[in-house]
Amino acid sequence: MSVELGVIADDITGACDVAAGVTAAGLGAEVRLGVPRADEAPTEACVIVALKSRTAPVAEAVDESLRAARVLRVMGARRIYQKYCSTFDSTDDGNIGPAADALVDELGAAASVGTPATPAVARTMHRGHLFVEDRLLSESSLAHHPLTPMRDPDLVRVLGRQTSRPVAFVPVEAARAGAAAVASGIRDLHAAGVRHVLIDAVEEGDLDAAAGAVADADDLLLGGAAGLAVALARRLGDGQPRRPVPAPPGAALILSGSGSERTRAQVAAFRGPRLDLDVDTLATDLDRAVAEAVSFIDRARGVPLISATADPAAVLRTQKQWGRERAAALVEDALAAIAAASIASLGVRRILVAGGETSGAVAAALGVSVLRVRRVAAPGVAWTTATDAAGRELDLCFKSGNFGATDFFSAAFEEDG
Repeated sequence: MSVELGVIADDITGACDVAAGVTAAGLGAEVRLGVPRADEAPTEACVIVALKSRTAPVAEAVDESLRAARVLRVMGARRIYQKYCSTFDSTDDGNIGPAADALVDELGAAASVGTPATPAVARTMHRGHLFVEDRLLSESSLAHHPLTPMRDPDLVRVLGRQTSRPVAFVPVEAARAGAAAVASGIRDLHAAGVRHVLIDAVEEGDLDAAAGAVADADDLLLGGAAGLAVALARRLGDGQPRRPVPAPPGAALILSGSGSERTRAQVAAFRGPRLDLDVDTLATDLDRAVAEAVSFIDRARGVPLISATADPAAVLRTQKQWGRERAAALVEDALAAIAAASIASLGVRRILVAGGETSGAVAAALGVSVLRVRRVAAPGVAWTTATDAAGRELDLCFKSGNFGATDFFSAAFEEDG
């Protein structure tokens, strides 16, 4: 199998975001969880390595990104793509800039070129500034993210704080003029010493122009959110979305650990059986809380929701009480343990997980190593098939906290959608 696009994603939901988009665009995709072995033969034209590096220490994120790039090159990937969040989630230390620097050097690339813009989920970039729907990034709910608050919408400035190498952007007028104009803009910036190039994009056509400018360049590290990856897939794939396959049999479960505004709305709108987890209780007796949740799932009629989603004030309170890292770990450990126990003892086989960190914890607890798209459920969200450590076939949907309509927790299980 020839690998047309090798993607290094900084979390599992970002990896699934790309997988959903490129599959819908006609390019087959598989997600490998963690850096795969170099002798693991690819089965699809797009191989996505899902790391847990978005909020990891910089040195760890860089090391994992480099190891992933080396394996993808051994697999024969023609293009390497650094996938980061469409809201550019990072701190002033990184990890987008340091990883890009290291990958440029590793690949011998002239520069990194990309964009977080993904108009399909209302993320656009104009004059180097990132917008979420009709608000600047700094005026959106992402400004209050508990781990990576994004308070500066100027991405040239944001990325410039993470790297010593010059950063600049190609304006939207170039994208509107077509691929040749974008390519010319990239060349001009590179000649002026710029080593990280961001591209304005407000509409899908802007992404298509960007993809046309970089698809055949062999001296660039490509990067961005799922939008540009999907535009590349439109050029590289056959244009025919993969046909959905039926869901496997088994009970279903929803686990929510995200604190995003969209997930909070989805939890509030859910009308099925729901159990809310409390961090204070988890800190006191996590095993008992897990057992009670599993008992609740066993008794529930319909698809139950186990939620640790809370409003920002409650999250801040628990972080002050238990520490940011421990509070997050308690939620992740509890939901991962609930998933594993429900599969082992209750026959659960279909699990929807909201939140990147929670999704990573659940996947690790289940011993899942490869995800293959079964059905695209919404822009950026897919149901995937996987086999756990015990050889059981599972149907897993790992969703970014910010994706999906308000009724997604119910709509996601409608197989004729």
